[in-house]
Amino acid sequence: MCEEFVLDNGLRVVAEHIPHFPSVSVGLWIGAGSMYETAEENGLSHFVEHMLFKSTQTRTTKEIAVEMDALGGQVNAFTSKECTCYYAKVIGEHLERAMDLLSDLLLHAKMEEEEFEKERGVILEEIAMCEDTPEDLVYDLLAEAHFGSHPLSRPILGTHDQIASVTRQALIDFRKKHYRPDNTVLAVAGQFDLDALKEMAHRYLGQWTPVQGDCGGVPEVEYAPCVKTKQKDIEQVHICLSYPGVGQDDAELYPLTVMNNLLGGGMSSRLFQRIREEMGAAYSVYSYPSAYTTCGTMTIYAGTSPETAQAVVDEIHKEIAALLRDGVTDEEFQMAKDQLKVSYVLGLESSSSRMSSIGRNMLLRGRAVDPQEIVRQIEAVTKEDVERIAAKTFAAPCAASAVGRGISGLKLV
Repeated sequence: MCEEFVLDNGLRVVAEHIPHFPSVSVGLWIGAGSMYETAEENGLSHFVEHMLFKSTQTRTTKEIAVEMDALGGQVNAFTSKECTCYYAKVIGEHLERAMDLLSDLLLHAKMEEEEFEKERGVILEEIAMCEDTPEDLVYDLLAEAHFGSHPLSRPILGTHDQIASVTRQALIDFRKKHYRPDNTVLAVAGQFDLDALKEMAHRYLGQWTPVQGDCGGVPEVEYAPCVKTKQKDIEQVHICLSYPGVGQDDAELYPLTVMNNLLGGGMSSRLFQRIREEMGAAYSVYSYPSAYTTCGTMTIYAGTSPETAQAVVDEIHKEIAALLRDGVTDEEFQMAKDQLKVSYVLGLESSSSRMSSIGRNMLLRGRAVDPQEIVRQIEAVTKEDVERIAAKTFAAPCAASAVGRGISGLKLV
């Protein structure tokens, strides 16, 4: 059972006490991600995340690194399309040390010019690394093909030209706009004392001053899919197909996820069995749904040789057509549903996964979702629901991307 309370400055706190866990995970979730960036701001959410691990008013960059190691658990951060999270997983007795460190990074980072320029170089190398990683590159191209000019089309890291030209003041302004208590959630799960946590939350975060104004909105998605490809002299062709999915609060997400499991979600799925096991045409082939606040996607990926690329694409479309034509068998439906339920439950067997679940949901949905509610939603899915969502999903036009050599004549859609 989760405890929820709000500090006077508007910062929300959600906490789940799990006494049999030896660890505790704490996360500060900020409503800052590439979806909330303008074209001129692209990559700033990720840049800010990097800068907050540099010096603060009381700690040098090296002291931060030493303290992170001294905690003995995990201290890190990530930026996604919809949020940025700074988190730590430690033993229960080190919760206050983790809170002290994370709040210091969040509230007192200096963001000095010298460190800014150093980190610019690090991020430019990270962007170059993505360019050299075709599976990452094909997903960035797919986002452009699927979302067009919408912010969701832009890479989380930003582009080389954007990061190379951005100013430190732009970073400071972006941080001020989005890093605010009413746009932040503190999430804690695992071994802790609730009264002590409340006192720590007020002491470390309660003095964070609220600001006027808002963080800006996000435009509606206008779906106009296209095909994006990039020639690269590599051994494999990396292929992605994408269809419109559903948002994270849409009840259709559960039938879509069950449908995904039987289509390409595991080793027994149709795509894996046909393309890898029967054809031997790909080592990696899978599908997955992505759900955002207002929309979602249903994506299929395959990595194959230039010689078999067209055959693999054609087979993916044949498997989709067979699903729509023949429907779902009772056996594969039940197996897909059971697999989804078990993987969800097993995925909650750590303090970090529980913290991530309640923190993300509180930030993006305004509430912590009870795991039993999710299980009930999965159990309620019928075979007819799965066939209906398959027909709806694959009736829409397909966006596609490909990276590799010899792809100029590849027909993806």
